[in-house]
Amino acid sequence: MSLPTRVCVIGAGPSGITAAKNCLEAGLPVTVFEKNNKVGGNWVFNASTGHSSVYENTHIISSRDWSEYEDFPMPDDYPEYPNHKQLQAYFENYARHFGVINKIRFDTTVDEATRDEAGNWQIRYTGPDGESQTETFTHLMVANGHHWNPKYPEYPGSFNGTFMHSHDFKGVDDSWRGKRILVIGAGNSACDVSVESARLADKVALSMRSPQWFLPKFIFGMPSDVLAARTPWLPSKLRQRMLTLLLKMLQGDYAKYGLPRPTKPVLSHHPSLNSDLLDFIRHGRVKPRPAVKALKGDVVEFVDGTEEAFDTIVACTGFWISFPFFDKTLIDFQRAERVPLYRKMMHADYENLYFIGLFQPIGCIWPLADYQAKLACKDILGDYQRPLDMHAAIEHEVNNPHLAFDKGSRHSTQVDYHQFRAELKRELNTTGIEIGRPPEGHKSRYKHFWPTSAGNHTTGA
Repeated sequence: MSLPTRVCVIGAGPSGITAAKNCLEAGLPVTVFEKNNKVGGNWVFNASTGHSSVYENTHIISSRDWSEYEDFPMPDDYPEYPNHKQLQAYFENYARHFGVINKIRFDTTVDEATRDEAGNWQIRYTGPDGESQTETFTHLMVANGHHWNPKYPEYPGSFNGTFMHSHDFKGVDDSWRGKRILVIGAGNSACDVSVESARLADKVALSMRSPQWFLPKFIFGMPSDVLAARTPWLPSKLRQRMLTLLLKMLQGDYAKYGLPRPTKPVLSHHPSLNSDLLDFIRHGRVKPRPAVKALKGDVVEFVDGTEEAFDTIVACTGFWISFPFFDKTLIDFQRAERVPLYRKMMHADYENLYFIGLFQPIGCIWPLADYQAKLACKDILGDYQRPLDMHAAIEHEVNNPHLAFDKGSRHSTQVDYHQFRAELKRELNTTGIEIGRPPEGHKSRYKHFWPTSAGNHTTGA
């Protein structure tokens, strides 16, 4: 006997709450499991280490206009790059407005997700009372994010100072004053940690293994992604060449900063968005260094043969894509160079399994996760026709990335925001859903989403 439809969503971060919202709008019974006591995922700030979260001064790196859910605009008084407190409040209001909050089981950890003989999902979880229980669901949406399992670098030797991952970086306090800090990496976290550390530390060095492009948050007075959104019709290679030329004109030769010159155009790898790093380098507050070769007590040896002493090393070296509740014989993307999912969400072998938000755009995940969730709901309802040969469709997608991204796990889920958005829109069009960005001035029509007090964005509408 087949079970009535029941959808399980793992995670109440930005992707999980939009997954649940779409289930409710589609009339699908849904239960959300969330290990924390609030919605927001990584945007729930927690000062204790071991909790994967933003640090104290985090601001989003995509603009407000291209980060908000299309059916729930951010408040007019939010800045163009909101901070983590504003974003957590935004997610809280979103969840309350759409009735998602009542479907979430907080302080509950999913321990195991397995399939029974009928293909249903057996979800074993531990609730706030510490008791382990199991429930059966017909469909599973995985939305637990992919920035929680830190990837640590390995070097010969040992370091007798403090060695930490950006996962545990929560900000700088007076204990950082006068310290010698080495930051390893060149991504967004490495930029942020370097700049934050340099405000108090005596010395900050940034070790880069390979060249990296650094994009400013504003170009020609507008957010970078707003500018990029004006030319989505340009061929990818032409956009790359134009943006590369623009950065060279604005920033000059990276060698003058002591940085390695990029040998490939912008968007060959995921760019870092930071308006402060290059200024801090030119002011001598952050010192570029080559890759680390070995550790010798409090001394770090670099590949160019130079050595320096440090008190603290912060490894901003990314995260593994992993799912602790899946047996690795069932799902294992940890070392994949390209994650094998159709539209970054559908598995070829398990038709009742969906990954929501498991992609890395040059832009923001959340609005496109909303699109994915809509498509998943249409699939569950039988209103969407999958490709007849899913294995072939996935292979084609894997072999034809939007841009010629460098291979490796860092780009295993990389997409171009606007191309991926267009692909999801086409898929939704086949189900009868016409969707797109609301017209200019749409915010005035959605005032009822938000509390009237400009200073209070944590009360549900």
